[in-house]
Amino acid sequence: MSILSASLGLTRYRIIEEVPRDLLQQVPEKLKQFCMVDIDGTADERSFGWTNMDDMLDTNWAVSPPEKADYFVFSLRLDTRRIAPSVLKKHNTIALNKEMEHNKEQGKNFISRDRKREIKEQVTLRLRARSLPIPAVFDIIWNPTANRVTLATTNAKVRALFEDYFTLTFDLHLEPLTPFFMAMDILGEEAAPRLENLDPTIFV
Repeated sequence: MSILSASLGLTRYRIIEEVPRDLLQQVPEKLKQFCMVDIDGTADERSFGWTNMDDMLDTNWAVSPPEKADYFVFSLRLDTRRIAPSVLKKHNTIALNKEMEHNKEQGKNFISRDRKREIKEQVTLRLRARSLPIPAVFDIIWNPTANRVTLATTNAKVRALFEDYFTLTFDLHLEPLTPFFMAMDILGEEAAPRLENLDPTIFV
């Protein structure tokens, strides 16, 4: 989701570790090292990686650098091939019918379970190769001064993917800034017992 959208959901994080200055200097190279790899010419089901927020096709940051004033700005691009279940069922049935016809010519009246699994895998790969991956882009703003990172989505699966890939790329760990952790950040660790015993307010 674009950070420039009229309305959007945001997930805020803090970086747990102290970020070394030399690592901040390596951020542009790290982004290129773990950039998005295109799968248009393959049968791969999914691919993801970092890309330029200003152009999702720019994985070398030739259009613009990731540094924007005091921030790092980039995107997580996720390309996914989806085959409709009804399409897969149709073509798998066609393939099984052909296999049965061939078996009958050989004097067999059944298809083994392993062969059925193999046919389904072949059909799936063939359909994937014929379908184009659907791209999704999620913008990220990293404020190294405040040790804060903002992700432009609240989707749980995307958040998990982003958190893991951020750690893999930068060897840094993220902690979601939920209301509990934000209160802890303001009041200090000693406020934890009081915060844990609070009951949520229900608004009717």
